Amino acid sequence: MDSLLDAVRRHALAHADANGIAPTPIPGLTTVRAIAPSGLVYAISRPLACLVVQGAKQVTLGTQAFPFSAGDSLLITADVPTVSQITRASSGAPYLSLVLELDPAVVAELVAEMKAAPVGDVAPVRVEPTDAEVADAALRLMRLLDRPASVPVLQAQLVREMHYWLLTGRHGPAIRRLGWPDSHAQRVGKAVAVLRTEFARPLRVEHLAGVAGMSPSSFHQHFRSVTSLSPLQFQKQLRLIEARRLMQAEGLAASRAAFEVGYESVPQFTREYGRLFGLPPVRDARAARGEVAA
Repeated sequence: MDSLLDAVRRHALAHADANGIAPTPIPGLTTVRAIAPSGLVYAISRPLACLVVQGAKQVTLGTQAFPFSAGDSLLITADVPTVSQITRASSGAPYLSLVLELDPAVVAELVAEMKAAPVGDVAPVRVEPTDAEVADAALRLMRLLDRPASVPVLQAQLVREMHYWLLTGRHGPAIRRLGWPDSHAQRVGKAVAVLRTEFARPLRVEHLAGVAGMSPSSFHQHFRSVTSLSPLQFQKQLRLIEARRLMQAEGLAASRAAFEVGYESVPQFTREYGRLFGLPPVRDARAARGEVAA
């Protein structure tokens, strides 16, 4: 019988794209494969659980680093800016992981049914050994992929079960915050959803505070508590990460990418890009293509 490692390996080998990402027919469930250590990857992650089954990785939030390896699970419970890097991988022993995006609606249903008590603010990123029940539920999800006809019938209950075991396990207190009605995390999440779709527009904090149902001062405080950034910093990182993608994946010039994501000043874009990524836009794009900068 397959282990979780075997199941993830087979799916990733068959379906991974050039970046090692292999989506599945189950919404929110993805496998990741890499045959060499990676460079730094900048992202604003959505709430997720990442189960590593081979190799090792590190995620950094601010100044705090979270190394994890086979047998560990990374939990992210808020939309936070992270820098990640695969630190152990080879062609003989690739890095392999299973990623499940957390569904706040499922978490809320389970928290209500479990009559779980609310929790205070907790760190949005954490690493723990993977609970056996979580790994077992993940394996049964992966086995569904070998029986395509079963996926639409059984996926919802197995995804729900995996959320349940995450809630009752080591990561439970952190995940519970996602499902508590009208929590600060949920309110901030509504504003983050708007920011993700409208980041290229001028930022109106009063509008975002209204979406979150908070006063502007309270919104600033709780937004930073949940995401580790101010709303303006969050928007800036969204813009810069998208601009980097446009230059590296679609070949846009730096000035065009800057205007596409909402910058009006190319020099300002260049300065802020260099602060975040360590290189100015043109040199960073060349480095990503493996070219030698002039």
